[in-house]
Formats: sequence, C-alpha cells, structure tokens
Amino acid sequence: MNVRYISISGNTRSFIQRLHRLAEEEHEKDSNKPIIHTKEIDDNTPEEEETEPFFAFVPTYLEGGNGIDNGDQEILTESLRDYIDFKDNPKLCLGVIGSGNKNFNEQYCLTAKQYAQQFDIPFLADFELRGTNNEIYNIYQLLCEKWPAAAN
Repeated sequence: MNVRYISISGNTRSFIQRLHRLAEEEHEKDSNKPIIHTKEIDDNTPEEEETEPFFAFVPTYLEGGNGIDNGDQEILTESLRDYIDFKDNPKLCLGVIGSGNKNFNEQYCLTAKQYAQQFDIPFLADFELRGTNNEIYNIYQLLCEKWPAAAN
C-alpha cells in the first residue's frame, strides 16, 4: 500500500510513522494485511509519475481568515498538490486524508477537502495534530478496505 505525504511541523510524519509500524504489526499477524510504503514529499522532491495507486496525507496550512469566504489559500503544502497534479497521478490517487487543528473550525482539514474537489478523489478521513492510536487503527482499516480493490 502506497502513501504519499507532506509534513511541515512533524505531526503528519509522526502519524505516518506510527501507521507504518501498525501495518507491519498487522502484517506479521496476517500476511494478507498490506505493509505501507511511504514517501515524504517536500519542496525538493522532484515530481514523479506514479505507477501504482496511492493515498495522500496532507495537513492544513492556510493564509489567515476563516476558511469560508477568506483565508482558504493553501500555503506550505503546495509541493504535494503539484506532485499529485503531475501527469496521470490524480488517476492513481485513491483518496486523501487530512489533518489539522480543530481550533481552526471551518479551516480544519480544508486543504484535504480542496484536494478532493480539485482531483475528483474521495476525502477519506481526518485526524487532529499527531492523531490518536484509535485514529491510526481506524485509518489503517479504512485504507485496507480501499486498497484491495485498487491492487487487483
């Protein structure tokens, strides 16, 4: 199972590392459970044409405002948007998982929702900050449900 993500503050990276460990543990118990192959995208990552399906994880960083009628301009995470937008990558992206801080109300996970709309992919799930163990488990289960259909 392939995951592409961007992490500015380290929260998404922490979530992905813990998700990866969970996937390894689950795979040890049941070899039919997929392992996660991750790739962190940053401003120095060259755009690359994906050859297999993947999921995208993106935190929300926006320019001020309320996220409704102003302050909905993505900042800091554009390199992941550009990566997904490269060649046929949007067709291989199975969905997006967003993260953010619920204190920002309407802006919570807004970047992931914008990706879903722009690339016509499902907004699958969200987690706050570094995520809880329950969120990690639930998102792994969700990705497993979505992955076999794509992998076959």
